[in-house]
Amino acid sequence: QGQLMESGGGSVQAGGSLRLSCVASGDTYSNCMGWFRQGPGKEPEGIAALRLDGWGTYYVDDIEGRFTISRDDAKKTVYLQMTSLKPEDSATYYCAADPYDRFCNTVLRGTPKYWGQGTQVTVSG
Repeated sequence: QGQLMESGGGSVQAGGSLRLSCVASGDTYSNCMGWFRQGPGKEPEGIAALRLDGWGTYYVDDIEGRFTISRDDAKKTVYLQMTSLKPEDSATYYCAADPYDRFCNTVLRGTPKYWGQGTQVTVSG
């Protein structure tokens, strides 16, 4: 069936940048690809998504303008470029995919079929 494998997390100072990568294998490279994050004691929330058919890119308000989602179809890879990081961005970040576009909407709600294992982002300062 395949899997989603994230990388690129780490620890940075406030104002810094990180780029997360998600490599999809098997059947997991789906029309709807995106990122969720889960802070301590919180539920996972969708923060960014894009449709591979080109019909939409979605962000939650508190990251728009700071984070950019992109893809490389040849590599079956989705990226999340994060800039101007804030301490409140600290969370475990999960790559997610869904062939039925369940979370590719303006409120980024819906349960993906596929999840990665998560990568930790810690922003200090």
